[in-house]
Amino acid sequence: MSDFDDLLEANRTFSETFEFGGFDGIARAGVAIVTCMDSRIDPLGMVGLKPGDAKIFRNPGGRVTPQALEALVLGVHLLNVDRILVVPHTRCAVASSTEEELHERVTASAGVDSTWQTFNVVRDQRATLAADVNKVRSHPLVPESVKIGGFVYDVDSGLLEPVA
Repeated sequence: MSDFDDLLEANRTFSETFEFGGFDGIARAGVAIVTCMDSRIDPLGMVGLKPGDAKIFRNPGGRVTPQALEALVLGVHLLNVDRILVVPHTRCAVASSTEEELHERVTASAGVDSTWQTFNVVRDQRATLAADVNKVRSHPLVPESVKIGGFVYDVDSGLLEPVA
């Protein structure tokens, strides 16, 4: 396990002050966030929350996929979620590259053809965000009482811009 020794050591240190044992897993602040997997995003910190406050779903581009909808429905009905933020970000690879460009880069890195793998690029980030927010708002298992917003996170300033 030497490839993971640094992380396991950090985990041991983390566990020394771990305070979530026995926590029921609800979203204490009633928030769910769908955002990108980009490591420049701190989904809790960017809205002033802490662990235990929100449900987080991450994927390339911060898209409302079927899996994200599944998580949101479960969050709304079982985990105290009553506000949902959909948050893509500036300078995102899936919003600033074509499918062909991503395939060229991945194929070059992997050394094998990657064209069989789908990369769901975003051609118009704001229009896609509006459509994704609408997917959540119109889902039959997401009640109208749930507040849903779409925001673009600026990775250079840390600010959220309301869009949808």
